[in-house]
Amino acid sequence: MKELTMFTRYSALGASSRYRFFLYADRWGAAGGQATIFNFFDDRYLRRLYQNQKAGFFSILSAYLRRFRALLRGGDDWLIEYELLPFLPYRLEKIFLAHRRYILNFDDNVWEKYQGKRLLSGKYDALARHAAGIIVANDFLYERLSGLNKNIIKIPTAVDLDLYQTDKPKFDQFTLVWIGTPVTYLYLEKHAAILRRLAEKYDFELLVIARKALAERRIAGVKMRFEDWAPERETELLLRSHVGIMPLTDDDFSRGKSAFKLIQYAAAGLPAIASPVGENVKIVENCRTGFLAASENEWLEALDKLINDKRLYSAMAAAAREASADYSIRKYFPVFRDFVENSAK
Repeated sequence: MKELTMFTRYSALGASSRYRFFLYADRWGAAGGQATIFNFFDDRYLRRLYQNQKAGFFSILSAYLRRFRALLRGGDDWLIEYELLPFLPYRLEKIFLAHRRYILNFDDNVWEKYQGKRLLSGKYDALARHAAGIIVANDFLYERLSGLNKNIIKIPTAVDLDLYQTDKPKFDQFTLVWIGTPVTYLYLEKHAAILRRLAEKYDFELLVIARKALAERRIAGVKMRFEDWAPERETELLLRSHVGIMPLTDDDFSRGKSAFKLIQYAAAGLPAIASPVGENVKIVENCRTGFLAASENEWLEALDKLINDKRLYSAMAAAAREASADYSIRKYFPVFRDFVENSAK
């Protein structure tokens, strides 16, 4: 196996980098290869981001200096999360990519960030055209990029099912769970009216796994509990919950999301209720592993069935756990390995 240099956006604290790079790097090394990871932003930056604090000038400067040093040390075959140099134009990035074989890895519709920015709006397209290959997490991104590069593959954000094998007792109160970041918490806020309506009819607690500090933005009328995300607690909290939720707004950015939380819910044996947007439609098998709910009434009907029909709940929980095998790292690492090795020839 080849030596592979990975340029991630975040450290392992960032979910996209952790699951789409670090998880594969461990297995790349175990299979006899060598994978070196250079992250752009560090843990301090992410913690400030998750606390809704702006990154300081020196934090950003150190990120660029760290990346420039890494670019001088990297090998011949590169795997890049989105881009090498965030917020800098393609013509500068092109200097470092000359005579390199590189593969791009996308799990979000990051094009939205650069819309209207004259020097940046075409950056991702230019990177895609000259890449040796492209890995995407969902169909939206596949369609977006397949016209720019023919060597493209869809690899969903995979989960390590071994972490979910331990049985944990459920919380005493029926618990809906949402896992994400303080940045994406806004999806819950945008569905506040639906969540309040659910709380009026059914007795449940909504567990938010992100940051305890988000309690300052709790939704009035909904019983909520907030936990800091931590790798050693994530799996236990999911396993002890009853239903996973993923509400989304219907827009291009949401349609480009990888729906990884739905994969985590399935691995934990949780039926899901999700908005029928983007990749959610691919992952949730409606009325088998969960429910796709667009309207307030559909959310109400879904939760009513999961709370009151114990036989249905058990069947859906078992089906969700079974379906999670289709999104396991055990299944996708060989696919990833073959694509990277063939693209680097």
